[in-house]
Amino acid sequence: MNGGRPKIEIFKPFGEAFELTKKILFQPFDLTKWLVIGFAAFLSGHFAGVGLNFPSPFGNFPSHRANQNVISPYLEQWKPWLQVGIVVFAVLVFIFIVLLAWLKARGNFIFTDCIVRNRAAIVEPWREYRKDGNSYFLFLLALMFAALVLVALMLGTLIALGWLKYRTGEMGSITSIGLIVFLFVFWISIVIFVSVVTYFMVPVMYLRRCRALEAFRDISRLILHNLGSFVLFCLFGIVLVLAVLMIGAIVTCMTCCLAALPYIGTVILLPLFVCLRGFGLLFLRQFGPDYDVWASFMPTEFLPVLLPTPEPQDLPSLPSDERNE
Repeated sequence: MNGGRPKIEIFKPFGEAFELTKKILFQPFDLTKWLVIGFAAFLSGHFAGVGLNFPSPFGNFPSHRANQNVISPYLEQWKPWLQVGIVVFAVLVFIFIVLLAWLKARGNFIFTDCIVRNRAAIVEPWREYRKDGNSYFLFLLALMFAALVLVALMLGTLIALGWLKYRTGEMGSITSIGLIVFLFVFWISIVIFVSVVTYFMVPVMYLRRCRALEAFRDISRLILHNLGSFVLFCLFGIVLVLAVLMIGAIVTCMTCCLAALPYIGTVILLPLFVCLRGFGLLFLRQFGPDYDVWASFMPTEFLPVLLPTPEPQDLPSLPSDERNE
């Protein structure tokens, strides 16, 4: 980045994202395009509109000692296989989570490509960004294991300090509460920082075709050098997410919970997801051509929105005799 520091705004890229959303989904309206981009958003992690928690009917049945006597011998027969079943179930859940993470990593590049190029395509960007998506997935997988290790260390520290307090009785309750608050704030700070970095890694990898670790280092430096701008982005992003949740809840009620279904809810609320992703791309674009996903290619229909309008320049005043002529 050469020259002076760029002027970073929050509301301007959001307004541009709103205009891009209209051009992508409504000008003109194409149901096939809408469904395909909706599937790309579904792959990127936007599974439904809003989740609903229903009361479980299983807690309403009374428990009787007679029923326990009938069930217990039946469970005893399966007791040798219970541990094996738990292990198999845990492995299947882990495989399912890893599969969802892989699809989400690949889907982020597809959804980004649909917005950047204003096209409805799944197969072509799936193949084109295969290496980038896999690199991003492996990086997220490494972060997942690192988070588990960090949580284990924090829990181990709390358990060790609790045991030390129990044995010696020297550590006061105020110190314990302060340590817990510190660890909680430390964990929340790491989660927010890593979430913001990984969110902006996708546009950088999409633009430069680089590895995930390189994008992580670049975005981390960018955030640390422009901390105030990214803090404002996060605060405004929280407001937008709350607004999306409110709209999702209203739409879910109006559609009789249809918007809560996977993919169907994504298609119904697609303008919200496109606008949010476009807002992130346009915010990052302000930091220069190295972060502009439209630097090498821009759809012609995006030109009125993305290209700056030249300001009218004042013409030099002419002498009075020349004006009369």
